[in-house]
Amino acid sequence: MSHLLLYYQRPEPATWVFLSSFLLLGIYFVFHRFFSIRNLDIILLLLLAPGLMMVYEGRQLRLVEHEAVAIGDLAIQPAWHFGNQTASPTGGRFVATQNDFAGPNLPATDASGQSGYPTVPGDASSAGALEFYGFVALLIACSFLLLRMLLDPALVRRPLLVPNLSIGGLGFIGISLFMFLMANVITSNPREQRVRGPSLGPGYALLNMLPDLPTIPEEDAQAEGSAADLTGVSPGAGSGSPALHWIPNVARILAILSNLAIVLGIVGVGYWHFDNVQTGIGCAVMYLLLPYTAQMTGNLEHVMPAAILVLALLAYRQPLVAGVLLGLAAGLVYYPMFLLPLWISFYWHRGVARLTLGVCSSLTLLSGLLLLEGVDAFVMHIRRMYGFWLPRMEELEGVWGPNGIDPLFRLPVLVAFVLLSISFVFWPSRKNLGTLICGTAAVMVAAQFWHGNGGGLFMAWFLPFVMLTIFRPNLDDRIATMVVRGPAAARG
Repeated sequence: MSHLLLYYQRPEPATWVFLSSFLLLGIYFVFHRFFSIRNLDIILLLLLAPGLMMVYEGRQLRLVEHEAVAIGDLAIQPAWHFGNQTASPTGGRFVATQNDFAGPNLPATDASGQSGYPTVPGDASSAGALEFYGFVALLIACSFLLLRMLLDPALVRRPLLVPNLSIGGLGFIGISLFMFLMANVITSNPREQRVRGPSLGPGYALLNMLPDLPTIPEEDAQAEGSAADLTGVSPGAGSGSPALHWIPNVARILAILSNLAIVLGIVGVGYWHFDNVQTGIGCAVMYLLLPYTAQMTGNLEHVMPAAILVLALLAYRQPLVAGVLLGLAAGLVYYPMFLLPLWISFYWHRGVARLTLGVCSSLTLLSGLLLLEGVDAFVMHIRRMYGFWLPRMEELEGVWGPNGIDPLFRLPVLVAFVLLSISFVFWPSRKNLGTLICGTAAVMVAAQFWHGNGGGLFMAWFLPFVMLTIFRPNLDDRIATMVVRGPAAARG
């Protein structure tokens, strides 16, 4: 694929952080009104980048260490393990030579006996510490965003501050960015999709299978998978493994469609609900420019729920459609389930029955599809889908992982999150489209604090709504009784 893209090479994450940050400042910073809420919002979004880079570098250090260990394991494998490779018998073991390990993915050993493979710059503790402080930085930035979303309903004066670029320029940059980001998805390999981010805790079993299924069976040991990646040999080659080759392609197609839905959904909200297409295009380009988007574009657990939630907001005038989409998002990754108090309260005076019907229909459909896994696994999958278990204290990641914060402190954070979700039933008393957008962003930001599998990384769940909150006009008149069509009007 790189040949078709004129030898396109992905930029290093650190390089893209600097480039995207300067582009964001140049396009969206209000230079003639330095002390403005818009400029504060831009700074808050840029504060997410340092933590993201620290987490990325910490995981890269861990991967280098694991691959170095895999090389050491390969060097002492029995000779028969390597099939047609030449072995030097030394006590029945295989002695690695330059010809044995030189290949496209593994550098050879020079005359001095030094390997060209990069050495591990530190131990596991340094990589874990860097990753931990990265998650801490992410959650600090998320706390500022959460406070900003909670205070947004009090900001009555919302002057129109258009980007420092014409609508044609924004459209050109947006289309170009989308093409290159999708090229990263197309040219990615299953191993990259597998190690890009942590897996979810509660959630939909069938969705969680897609990013975790490479072209070789996942049941193979991790060391064997790393060896296959390093040597370019698939353990399942020639034994029926080609039947699984379609799975990464399905993941790529879903990722591309999800990102397209996010971008078009944001533009649609600006065009139909904000009455300003330039605002929608500006929000979409800002989302594509963020460093997070370049790193997590191909992760389905990030982009699929985000796409469905954005489409639900786009269809908010039709409660049944919005309910179906909201139920799909809640069934896939569980955490949007806590949006129900806010959305039910918004539709309370008109449309609540249709919203509830749509949510229940989606959840019932997703629950029924779990029977495809078999009756024996159905109960386990249902528990995972709806989170029917006590909060886990082991096998956590992020700030709650090993050598992090004691998982017992996760319980009061969970209680505070539930209280925040329920509080949207009563506050604010008069809910409009603006409070629906910023409230959705606030709930999904708050979910990061108690997320036990990399909380802080799942930014796609709230970033589109944060963008729309930043750019939205005054929407006090967009309440359910005014904009939601009744059942009779919908049939007509």
